[in-house]
Amino acid sequence: MSFEIIIPFLKPIEHLLMNTTISEIMVNPDGSVWIEEKGHIVLQHGVRFDDGALLTGLEVIANRFGKKLDADSPIMNLRLPDGSRMAALIPPVVNPSPMMTIRKFTSRNFTIDDLINRKALTEAQAETLTNSVKRGDNLLISGSTSSGKTTLTNVLADFIPDDDRILILEDVAELYIKKPHVISAEAQLDTHKSQIGFADLLKAALRHRPDRIIVGEIRGPEARVFLDALNTGHRGSITTIHANSATDALRRLAQLAMRGSGGGVPLHDVEEECDRSIDVIVQVVNQDGWRHVAEIRTPHEFIAEK
Repeated sequence: MSFEIIIPFLKPIEHLLMNTTISEIMVNPDGSVWIEEKGHIVLQHGVRFDDGALLTGLEVIANRFGKKLDADSPIMNLRLPDGSRMAALIPPVVNPSPMMTIRKFTSRNFTIDDLINRKALTEAQAETLTNSVKRGDNLLISGSTSSGKTTLTNVLADFIPDDDRILILEDVAELYIKKPHVISAEAQLDTHKSQIGFADLLKAALRHRPDRIIVGEIRGPEARVFLDALNTGHRGSITTIHANSATDALRRLAQLAMRGSGGGVPLHDVEEECDRSIDVIVQVVNQDGWRHVAEIRTPHEFIAEK
């Protein structure tokens, strides 16, 4: 990994940035530094920034990446050159000092065999999911934060045919899909320019003839645009969503789509639309550092249970 561009401004955590087994570095507003390593979160005793040093460093980093970070724009999200993600909050949103999280993508080169060997999924689950991707099913990958949704999406995308044009939409780029025809776009919510949200970006991107659409995470009104895209022939699409079960994932997608529709449509009708649009729901969980697929279901199974 290469963090040279930010190390001069984050010297107290340089050794953590360069450690390839650490997947996440967290600096809390109280100044404490924590890491996630091999699924476990550990406090780093004796690692601290001098007063004001982290805020100054974050302001310089924001400027280097064309971002705005000040009291009027206290939220920053950006992608580092190696694909890792940096997120920061500064006063007055948090106090007394900034909060920063760096997610290092130690799993970006994983293969399906790596996931099987790590017991993230079984061979049978791997076969089910890879066949789904190959035949163009629409997948909804659900789970909590840090459950492995992005890693699974990256790995499954390897099975998209090479001649498909893949459009990736994210708020901060995390996906690293190694295919010949990939176009990646990011929502712009914290720059000096006009804000471009997910829904705006998705509407614009649909005019560029994608064969497959991969949305980093559905979390707002873009759910309505995403469903519309699926209903107009964009097969083989993949997205992730925060939910506690496969059933909750489908319900949450419907609720978010309702918000984007401006009302007037019964929730039951939108839930039926989700049933028709999504072919496979995958629930991933993180149990004490063991990230794995806990459930694979189809909306048809839900309908049968109702």
